[in-house]
Amino acid sequence: MAVKIRLQRHGKKDRAFFHLVVADSRAPRDGAFIEKLGVYNPNTNPATIDINFDSTLGWLQKGAEPTNTCRAILSYKGVLMKKHLLEGVKKGAHTTEQVEKKFATWLQEKENKVSIKKDNLATSKKSMAAKRLEGETAAKEAKAAKIAAKNTPPAAATEEAAPAAEA
Repeated sequence: MAVKIRLQRHGKKDRAFFHLVVADSRAPRDGAFIEKLGVYNPNTNPATIDINFDSTLGWLQKGAEPTNTCRAILSYKGVLMKKHLLEGVKKGAHTTEQVEKKFATWLQEKENKVSIKKDNLATSKKSMAAKRLEGETAAKEAKAAKIAAKNTPPAAATEEAAPAAEA
């Protein structure tokens, strides 16, 4: 039985979110599965990924093959990195302490990158809102000036016409 780690689609039209599951490769996309490993929601920015790290790592070590999208998700979360490091322990290239230390530093760097991205998104969102507000106020002032200009010429024309009539 070939076992795959893949996505199972849920949600509304155009608002899909996915469950990360382990399933027999012959089962339908949204059909029977062996175990649910987590949830992937691409509707948020950055995408929300909640997975059971240990269970996913266990399935990968047992030989489950992730699909291309799942491979990208697992790589992003560090599951494939941990699997790679643990295979190095089996071959004698590393010790478990070295693996844990390397993985902890990698995970810390990854969290820093994600937090920087979230901060940049928040600041860009605020700056876009401020820029939009400036544009709206400028348009509002231009429209008010146009209305004022439209309403004032008749009064100015009568004042200019009166001195011309006296002369």
